[in-house]
Amino acid sequence: MQIHLLEYLETSYTTFKDKVAIIDKARQLTFEELRHQAIGLSLELKKQNEKISNQPIAVFLPKSIESIVSFTAVLYAGGFYVPLDSKSPIERVELIIGTLSPSMIITNRSLKAKLLKINFPADKIVEYESLVQSKCDDLEGYKLSAHHIDTNPAYCKFTSGSTGIPKGVVISHRAVIDYIDWAIERFDIDERCVIGNQSPLFFDQSVFDIYLMMATGSTMVLIPEELFIFPAKLLEYLNEVKVSLFFWVPSILVNIANFKLLDSIELPYLGKIFFGGEVMSTRHLNYWRKHLPEPMYINMYGPTETTVDSTYYVVEREITDEESVPIGEPCRNTDIIILNEENKLANVNERGELCVRGSSLALGYYNNPDKTAEVFVQNPLNKHYPELIYRTGDIVYRNELGEIIYMCRKDNQIQHMGYRIELGEIEVAVMRIDMLDNACVLYDNDKKEIVLYYSAKKVIEPGSLRKQLVNKLPKYMVPSSFVQMDKMPFNSNGKIDRNTLKKQ
Repeated sequence: MQIHLLEYLETSYTTFKDKVAIIDKARQLTFEELRHQAIGLSLELKKQNEKISNQPIAVFLPKSIESIVSFTAVLYAGGFYVPLDSKSPIERVELIIGTLSPSMIITNRSLKAKLLKINFPADKIVEYESLVQSKCDDLEGYKLSAHHIDTNPAYCKFTSGSTGIPKGVVISHRAVIDYIDWAIERFDIDERCVIGNQSPLFFDQSVFDIYLMMATGSTMVLIPEELFIFPAKLLEYLNEVKVSLFFWVPSILVNIANFKLLDSIELPYLGKIFFGGEVMSTRHLNYWRKHLPEPMYINMYGPTETTVDSTYYVVEREITDEESVPIGEPCRNTDIIILNEENKLANVNERGELCVRGSSLALGYYNNPDKTAEVFVQNPLNKHYPELIYRTGDIVYRNELGEIIYMCRKDNQIQHMGYRIELGEIEVAVMRIDMLDNACVLYDNDKKEIVLYYSAKKVIEPGSLRKQLVNKLPKYMVPSSFVQMDKMPFNSNGKIDRNTLKKQ
């Protein structure tokens, strides 16, 4: 049984030394090169600061091979890595650094000037180019420290915070190993796989890609970000590098379906399609399944606080456009508890908050004990011994088939015209309208209005939409304000940027 994530890489290095591990738009790296460069970099990090065991080291680099080498080096050095968005406003970076107080920040020469503007010691900002120039001896004989334990932190990823201060979610080695071992066994993933990475490296879906590569000896392709703006070229690239598996946010699949690209472009190498991070439109999923019936389709669900995913659903039965795609059943060694408003187990078809129990839980929020205590709480169903659950804030229910169905965020509920309304339910209804490409529903608290933002290939009058929605929703749930966008704004994770829409 693995204790440390790098045991994956050590095994793949032994078995697949000369095999390509990572490809980006500039170059590629074998497992031997990945291991040697990471170990060399780790030894240089220790020269900079000997006391980095279980300490955070931030990585402020573009999405690239250099980022993966840096993450791996931090683990070899005994610390835990913290990916930062190099395109993020410097004010947000400074907020994160203020919370984190990292031992050092790894960056490159071109980005260092940006970091020098924040309140952080300049001598702790180290350049990747300088670190990798050093040559280290006896990399073949390098041994992982015997002092590693599986509850040590592996990484910390910062998510948005309701107070405006980002929250740093700390995940242990054990949690990732538990997740990756399950994924490999459940979905029969091996060294023949070519993984097409879409998610930014500061987004937790990338954990799936990185450690599947290390654990199986498969190849991970960092798909150039600009290709996601041109979906036809994106599909051509998938064929060029023979991607057989990807885990993407649904917005990208929706965009490809809207352009009907699968009518003319085949994807013969693609065998497994994972999607998650937001609700998948059933209508668009059915387009994919109709045109590509052979691949396995898997809907993944889980907050960052539960190590990427807590539940999954393999789409095998027919699901009508009017239905929601289930989020399915718990991943191995994970327990899902749905609690109603009385903190009791919800019945079949009764809505409640999805709570997670198991070793997938994060260690908590870095330097934020109050927020940690707010959502990592004692299991109310167990009064006999300490047992933490994570309250996700997501409203779900179990149907008669035992499938978990996602409804909306708890904080996405509104009180409107005397009714409790879940905005996610309105979005699902809106996305069933064929003429729309994409949509998002928000609530204007000042005007007390439900606002529908939507995009389409042609101008669609609000009256036309309203007529269709009246047949799908109660009158009090039909939006009163309609805003057509030339295109929907997306954030760096590929999700609809709701904050940008709020500023419209």
